[in-house]
Amino acid sequence: MKKLYRSNSNRMIAGVIGGLAEYFNIDATIIRLLFVVLLFITGFLPLTLAYIVAIFIIPNEREIY
Repeated sequence: MKKLYRSNSNRMIAGVIGGLAEYFNIDATIIRLLFVVLLFITGFLPLTLAYIVAIFIIPNEREIY
């Protein structure tokens, strides 16, 4: 079973997007670009808050293994 976690090796800020990329087996750059595009479309606040909440909800990779 796959587990969602914040990546330790593929992180820019907190590893949330890197963890999502590893979970869905997609290149992290694609998810980062999609995140930036959606950030501008939604007006910054919703995705910024979602990212901050994800930092606290999604466990770090070290805590999983």
